[in-house]
Amino acid sequence: MIEVQNLTKSYGDFTAVDDISFTCRPGAVTGFLGPNGAGKSTAMRMIVGLTPPTSGKATIGGVDFSNIPNPGTQVGVLLDASAQHAGRTGREILKLGAVTMGIPLSRVDELLELVGLSPKEAKRRVRHYSLGMRQRLGIAHALLADPQVLILDEPVNGLDPAGIHWMRGLLRYQAERGGTVLLSSHLLREIEVIADDLIVIGNGRIIAQGSKEELLKGQGTFVQAGDSASLARALTDAQLAFSGTDAFTVDAQPEAVGQVAATAGIALVELRQSDGADLESLFLSITSDSQRGSAFIQGDVA
Repeated sequence: MIEVQNLTKSYGDFTAVDDISFTCRPGAVTGFLGPNGAGKSTAMRMIVGLTPPTSGKATIGGVDFSNIPNPGTQVGVLLDASAQHAGRTGREILKLGAVTMGIPLSRVDELLELVGLSPKEAKRRVRHYSLGMRQRLGIAHALLADPQVLILDEPVNGLDPAGIHWMRGLLRYQAERGGTVLLSSHLLREIEVIADDLIVIGNGRIIAQGSKEELLKGQGTFVQAGDSASLARALTDAQLAFSGTDAFTVDAQPEAVGQVAATAGIALVELRQSDGADLESLFLSITSDSQRGSAFIQGDVA
């Protein structure tokens, strides 16, 4: 389990992370989302002890990362796939990691096969790796000791569709066996597919968190009538806010909308709880104040 309590990081007058608190539970993939510069990477660096917090704390399994014995065996971390020794081969990097953590060298070959790096590629120096290959190598390093906790910042960046599909299966397997996964990504579709819980950060502060189902569930009522004009008048007279033309999404429960229609003698074609929003729509709506170019997104450009 990862627990973050009132974590803050300031650089002079600038606060990159502002009093955030959240929990990543075992057996779940937690998606960590936010616009560029929102504070995601800074928060993840503080969790693994690379950046000292100004205040607050983060623990993994109830222990500060710096106090975990041989932490690489407990927590797999990938924060920057490019931060690998460019002059070493992929195999050398994994061997050094294995020796440092006291892991059998046989694990190196297992991981190379798992992440899809061929023997020929493993002998190639990292400076000649593509971004996708560096990601695979970084993931292999994070998995060397088969840790129970994974903290990954943009791990699918640079992967091809097959690689993204493979990563999805890997993270789901990790969660299903009781592991804890904290995953940051700008690929919202992938987060929507794989994540169980969501944390959204903007301008250094958490602006939404909860299970995926809770955050994406439908709000309001979808209703359609044979006489849409009459239904629109009835909803307006009842002072119920709604949107749409031929069919409407009403800011009220289905029972209230049905009663309005019945009172007005309007036959309904469909009446139900509205469908949930997709993650992209939710993300753009709740982060609009912290989005770069948000005026264009909201259609406010003259």
